[in-house]
Amino acid sequence: MLALVRLCLLFVCLKGSAAEAGLTPPHDLFMLTLNTNYTLTWDWDQSAAGSDSATFTVQYAGNHQLKKRNPKWTTVCAETSGRSCDLTRSGLNYLGLYTVRVQTNLNGSHSVWKSIQFCPDKDAAIGPPSKVRLGVSGSTLDIFITDPQNSSNNSMKEQLHKLYYEIVYWEQPEDGKGSMTMTMTTDVTILTLSEVEPWTRYCVQIRSRDDFYNKSSTFTPPLCIQTEGVVPWWKIFLFFLLSLVSCFLVVLLFLYGSHHCFHVCKATFLPNEKLPSYFKEDGDYPCLIVSELDQCDPVMIVCPESALLETNPAVDSAALPAGLDQDRSGRHSRQNSSSSGDSGVYSAGGNSAGLQPKVALTFTDVNPTFNSEKLNMLSMNSEIKVSPIVPDEGVEDIEV
Repeated sequence: MLALVRLCLLFVCLKGSAAEAGLTPPHDLFMLTLNTNYTLTWDWDQSAAGSDSATFTVQYAGNHQLKKRNPKWTTVCAETSGRSCDLTRSGLNYLGLYTVRVQTNLNGSHSVWKSIQFCPDKDAAIGPPSKVRLGVSGSTLDIFITDPQNSSNNSMKEQLHKLYYEIVYWEQPEDGKGSMTMTMTTDVTILTLSEVEPWTRYCVQIRSRDDFYNKSSTFTPPLCIQTEGVVPWWKIFLFFLLSLVSCFLVVLLFLYGSHHCFHVCKATFLPNEKLPSYFKEDGDYPCLIVSELDQCDPVMIVCPESALLETNPAVDSAALPAGLDQDRSGRHSRQNSSSSGDSGVYSAGGNSAGLQPKVALTFTDVNPTFNSEKLNMLSMNSEIKVSPIVPDEGVEDIEV
């Protein structure tokens, strides 16, 4: 019975070993590194799995652990379907030596492990300076360098104590042709280049280096800047003169624009045109719009005919009716045999009616120069309506 159990266990082990031997393991393992960032990549033949999808497991262990009977493997990526695994946060020591392995998993079967040796200090690449800045101080060129950063955003000089920089700079001619490059090394982050020409454009490239394993980074993109020098006195005077003229023109333009805007606003809101003088005789705010109810009747004045003759010379005694003449007092009288010195006031309806058209006259008939428009405005302002005066029928003379 015991022999049968042992036979079954041997059969299962042999079957599992055959399955693992038949499953293709990953190949072309490569550690992609930069400073303290590590990523393991590999390749695998998908045709071996057919339509099924395979997964992968990645583990690592220190080489000192492999000397033990039961080494301790740390799993970083378990059952991942990708072709890479990030080991940056796994806590690998930069000066340590590790073995990293990967295995294929498919339908419960596992391939054999495929492993590589990895030493960050030796195998990890270093990057160029994180930042480079150029500055000009007179005729000298200042270079400011920021150290490469590790995964914790600290300087890589914490891992590489002898890290230094190689600086390549050259003069950039105006014709675009290349010029001879100059190289220098430094382990400081602030550097001044004094052997440069004034008023000349220079370009700079920098890379990181470590001689222990002869590691070097790529160069930074070229940065260019123009140096300065002593400014000639005529340039200073010219700049001062141009700035003075510019300021004067700006102030002059501002004053002219302000003056023009002031006059435009004044002409718009406070025009210079004034109302005629007769509009303001009876008030500052005459009523210019007159309704039909406020219209006034024409003014008619009745006066003695003597006054008419005095004020209107065009009317003479020839125009008077027969039997009437003018005495010294300006009254008209009728001469007949039965009358002795009657007054000029006459009666009889016929005569009175005959004289009425001559007596009932308007201002325009008496004084042609009188302004009727002014009269109408005065009537409207005072709001007094003048009705026409009915001429008197006259006084009859009674003979005694």
